[in-house]
Amino acid sequence: MDSGFDREDLYLTNAVKHFKFVPPERGKRRIHQKPSRSEVVACRPWLTAELAAVGPDLVVLLGATAAQAVFGTSFRVTQRRGEVLDLPDDTVSDEAAGGPVRAVATVHPSSVLRSRDRDADYAALVDDLRRAREAL
Repeated sequence: MDSGFDREDLYLTNAVKHFKFVPPERGKRRIHQKPSRSEVVACRPWLTAELAAVGPDLVVLLGATAAQAVFGTSFRVTQRRGEVLDLPDDTVSDEAAGGPVRAVATVHPSSVLRSRDRDADYAALVDDLRRAREAL
């Protein structure tokens, strides 16, 4: 399945710039803990500076941490995934980006790997990415 994006046209970054490594326990494969809200807030200036420097036309937010870093803790990816939304004004200015910046939130690709129905969840992720591509 192809989302329609060309990797050479993309800039990838993380909403939170550090990871808390936790050694696996009893075969558990996840090695990074979800960042705390204070860690997300502490990293926000770097995220907004990056967005201002890059000047994207569209931001694709992969997972709840990225989406909530931009839209706040009440944002639910499960309810808003695939929607084309305007970024909040305090995220990146229209002047820095050359016009209004939109965003599409979806699940984090790693969640598909942990899914019980990988095929369906992968297809839904690709569909969200296609909607993002169409928004450009």
